[in-house]
Amino acid sequence: MVENLSAGIDTFTSNAFLVGGERTVLVDAGADYDVVSRIEERTDGLDAVVLTHTHPDHVGNLDDVKTAFGVDAWGFDASQPGVDRGLDDEGEVRIGDESYTVLHTPGHKNDHVCLYNERALFAGDLVFANGGFGRTDLEEGDRRTLVESIERLESRLADGLGVMHCGHGPSVTRNPVEDVRLARQGAKTR
Repeated sequence: MVENLSAGIDTFTSNAFLVGGERTVLVDAGADYDVVSRIEERTDGLDAVVLTHTHPDHVGNLDDVKTAFGVDAWGFDASQPGVDRGLDDEGEVRIGDESYTVLHTPGHKNDHVCLYNERALFAGDLVFANGGFGRTDLEEGDRRTLVESIERLESRLADGLGVMHCGHGPSVTRNPVEDVRLARQGAKTR
């Protein structure tokens, strides 16, 4: 089960995906709304928070979640505020009932990661539906690095990928690898 707890929220926030199963995990915490009550409505507890990156719209609710559920936050750079445990590039992380490979994908932010397996991808702000891609005009943003990260991600994905959960906007459930290809093309030419 994967549910976007930010759905229907009328404020600037990232998506926050609650993934149920053997290890109940929140992928990104969102910002500026009561995500804790939304988690409590759906599950008895939380095992961890996994962050795609530490921009404020992805971690604004992080302290509230950690306090309410007594959990650690996992992110690529454990020196970032709120991150308790580091994720390793090419390492594995358990989310729900599945293992995901961690892929360090800077360009939007230095600590950005994507989490993927052959069925699902948590893309954070690297790529979006319809070939969108992350901003590079913010601190730590770099277009060339972003393109390299998209290319690296694209080279890892299987054509059978079933779903891509993005940091903003809708999840892609129909041929998400094509959306990644379009993002690479767009990032190279714009």
